[in-house]
Amino acid sequence: MKIAVVGATGMVGAVMLKVLDERNFPLDELIPVASEKSVGKKISFKGKDYTVVGLQDAINQKPDIALFSAGGETSLQWAPKFAQAGTTVVDNSSAWRMDNSKKLIVPEINAHLLTKKDKIIANPNCSTIQMLMVLAPLHKKYTIKRVIVSTYQSITGTGVKAVHQMENERSGQDGERAYPYPIDKNCLPHCDVFTENGYTKEEMKLVNETRKILSDDSIRLTATAVRVPVVGGHSEAVNIEFADDFDLNDVRKLLSETDGVIVKDNPENNIYPMPITAHNKDEVFVGRIRRDFSNPNSLNLWIVADNLRKGAATNTIQIAEYLLEKGFV
Repeated sequence: MKIAVVGATGMVGAVMLKVLDERNFPLDELIPVASEKSVGKKISFKGKDYTVVGLQDAINQKPDIALFSAGGETSLQWAPKFAQAGTTVVDNSSAWRMDNSKKLIVPEINAHLLTKKDKIIANPNCSTIQMLMVLAPLHKKYTIKRVIVSTYQSITGTGVKAVHQMENERSGQDGERAYPYPIDKNCLPHCDVFTENGYTKEEMKLVNETRKILSDDSIRLTATAVRVPVVGGHSEAVNIEFADDFDLNDVRKLLSETDGVIVKDNPENNIYPMPITAHNKDEVFVGRIRRDFSNPNSLNLWIVADNLRKGAATNTIQIAEYLLEKGFV
């Protein structure tokens, strides 16, 4: 079993390597891949040093699976070349998510859609994954009509340049900037670029990916995505309107029985999800579960997850694990 990690020297790539190790993914050979400027660098995996190779070199080695986290342009150009060589690609960029010929997969929700013929599989956006881990079982039982979500997103979602910007601001140093304004002691209502409708791409990903993953174009969703000076994970305040009424205890029970979801909902004792406690964990945490008294059949939730793990690396590797389990690779 040969596994290529494309973007191995990046922030998500490094977490992919960590998760592959932690989950004892059954690989015989690791192929770390990165851009030309990183070729020849060494990375360590399970106590062994590996040399980073370029994309064509990786294709020539014919990996069974390629885990991509190298940006949309790289994925658009190279994922088909890997697929043509017989490699199954699991891509963490936005390149293929809304392609009608590609599956958009959160394993706990819709892995059953995958077949041996799927050679390029899309990993959803981090904020979408954690939200739908909670919403999918609720939609199945109560039928979601409308969702209003405000996100509080970690700077790690932007990348290492953003982390350096915040560190520089905290230490009073000048340096390269990822954002047009300071991020330390600040919040930016600006994740990704603005589109013609006034929403950012990040906000529209939540809309479009939710409908695709839940296979329901009737769900109405509106989002505001905000970047906050946090490194541990993304948080989301979610308001859901259902077609059917619900019992709060039934909601808590349903979510507590959902694989990959942990309910932390005891506000009287200051127990609720926070990015500082979700950091480096694979589960999605939900709390502040309460009825919206302003609207019938409506619920408020607070959802938190580590965006680099379940929001990216772990979900990608869970897809690869499913492919192995089903004998698709």
